[in-house]
Amino acid sequence: MSEQFLDLLVIGGGSGGLACAQRAAEYGAKAAVIESHRLGGTCVNVGCVPKKVMWNAAQVAAALDDARDYGFDAGPGAHDWMALKGKRDGYVARLNAIYERNLAAKGIEYIRGRAGFADARVVAAGGRRFAARHVVIATGGSPVIPDLPGAEYGITSDGFFALDERPQRVAIVGSGYVACELAGAFRALGSEVELFIRKDRPLTHFDEMLGGALMREMRAAGMVVHQRVAPAAVRHDGGATTLIAVDGREFPGFDCLLWAVGRSPNVAGLDLERAGVGVDAAGFIETDALQDTNVAHIHAIGDVTGRAALTPVAIAAGRRLSDRLFGGRDGRHLDYRLIPTVVFTHPPIGTIGIGEAEARAIHGTDVKTYLSDFVGMYNAVTARKPRTEMKLVCVGPAERIAGCHIIGAGADEMLQGFAVAIRMGATKADFDDTVAIHPTSAEELVTMR
Repeated sequence: MSEQFLDLLVIGGGSGGLACAQRAAEYGAKAAVIESHRLGGTCVNVGCVPKKVMWNAAQVAAALDDARDYGFDAGPGAHDWMALKGKRDGYVARLNAIYERNLAAKGIEYIRGRAGFADARVVAAGGRRFAARHVVIATGGSPVIPDLPGAEYGITSDGFFALDERPQRVAIVGSGYVACELAGAFRALGSEVELFIRKDRPLTHFDEMLGGALMREMRAAGMVVHQRVAPAAVRHDGGATTLIAVDGREFPGFDCLLWAVGRSPNVAGLDLERAGVGVDAAGFIETDALQDTNVAHIHAIGDVTGRAALTPVAIAAGRRLSDRLFGGRDGRHLDYRLIPTVVFTHPPIGTIGIGEAEARAIHGTDVKTYLSDFVGMYNAVTARKPRTEMKLVCVGPAERIAGCHIIGAGADEMLQGFAVAIRMGATKADFDDTVAIHPTSAEELVTMR
């Protein structure tokens, strides 16, 4: 097979890989993308995009529940899961097609197939061989199914989006954002949900306030949260699934069990050893601050690196990498500090920076926090009374804001603007000097005392 030479070869057509290739093409680079599945990666196909559609549906269900309190003679009625799935999947398919058209419009070759390194300089895919000045690995990750007896009877987040009907009784094992988001969607659309977590609260990697408040709101919504459960096995008989814990407890009668216990890097079949690319103990590709691997011309971005597994992070890293490689911007790279993120739970969570415990571990007594806890105005006239909680973590005599943590309606939208201010080094005095927008929940962030 003859070799085709390129300026940039991207392995993986997810958000990060596509962003990297398109930015390189804008600089005039001859680029190609190899993808074995649908374009858009996890985010578009089995992640952010379809997840947000389900979150929106759950918001509609909540609004229908609240409608009578606002004087409307309305009720939620029956939800048509398949109708929603059809609309959602159609939207995803349109995005797949848009991505393919965008590649063609920018002159980027799209190669359908699985990629593998023949050596450090050559990649094989689709019966062809490619060499490039720079190769970027952006193959993402996949949800983990634990190595336990009967674990195959459970599904993952990928399986959630394949469901043709809503299960009536669901067990979700996990405490991270995927577990909590899917639990909320199931519950709002009518399922009985039980969440099984290993520790005392979900979202243990976030500020403690957020996990505690979320668990309270989950229980208020009718979910059962089982604390300190370590799964040992799954039994499936008579059409029902039983989760068995390490301590011997059994939790029977589920129509669906969903694993949300982490993700692993998609490196199988890449033949990284032929290229000499280093990975860590968990199989993630090791990169430095510039997204470079230990092989000079091979780079990696996104979830396959195990660093801040978020779509906008992969996109930002990919664009900055192409800025550096093809745009003449030496040293250009992504700063992984102060990355804002949202958890699309019910209510949503927005967070940036460090939590209180981490701040105190780093700065000791040089930390001051400001808190707010209230029922938002929307719920002043409703039977439901979800609470909004906010925390500012401030450091030093100037009270620089090192962390901002919000759970409550609108947290997903309000965080972006505050994130800009915090990245610019805003202090508590800067927030105090900003005129509040009334009546909003966001105004609490500039009126805390």
